Amino acid sequence: MKKVFCIFAALSIAGCSSLGVEPWERDVLAKEEMQLIADPLDVAIDEHIYFSKEASSGGRGFGGGGCGCN
Repeated sequence: MKKVFCIFAALSIAGCSSLGVEPWERDVLAKEEMQLIADPLDVAIDEHIYFSKEASSGGRGFGGGGCGCN
C-alpha cells in the first residue's frame, strides 16, 4: 500500500512540472491570429454600441446616461 501511495505521489508531482509557457513556445502565441483582440477598431465599435444601448445603467462602470451628459 505504501508503494502505491509513493508511486501516485511521484506521478502527481511530475504532472505539474510543465505548467506555463516555455520560452520557445512564445513565438507561436505572439502571432496576430492568437491575440484576444484581433482588430482593435472592431472592438471599439462594439464597445461604443454596447455603451449606447446601456444608457440606463451607465455602460461599463461609467456614470450618467447614454446621451453623454455625465
